[in-house]
Amino acid sequence: MPYNPALVAPMRAEVTRLGARELTNVAEVDAALGDQKGSMLVFVNSVCGCAAGNARPALALALNRAVVPQQVVTVFAGQDVEAVARARQYFGEYQPSSPSMALFRDGEVVHFVHRHQIEGKTPQAVAANLAAAFDRFCGVAVQQ
Repeated sequence: MPYNPALVAPMRAEVTRLGARELTNVAEVDAALGDQKGSMLVFVNSVCGCAAGNARPALALALNRAVVPQQVVTVFAGQDVEAVARARQYFGEYQPSSPSMALFRDGEVVHFVHRHQIEGKTPQAVAANLAAAFDRFCGVAVQQ
């Protein structure tokens, strides 16, 4: 059963304020990930306070730099159930995890951050992990 939309609204807003585009249904996920070119980060948002409370600030830190993915999209675990399930089909062999982050390059997952790599870490440490992946796989600097 999905979480109450009022409960997750602030957590959604925290990510969309960063410029992430929400994917709330299967059609939106397929449109974004089906024939993906360039770099894209898929952020699997979550209510979990122990990990998601660090994941969202880490995302903000990682996106506040010159080299970032061309697109950032988000799905919400426990809320947009079908959209999350479809997104996870694109993650290949990576086990379901929320929160989590999948960095794609031309339709292939090139870096994945699992919940266990977020939980117990500082937002700065998680952001450094993402930033290193952005530097390696995104390669396009954007004007801030």
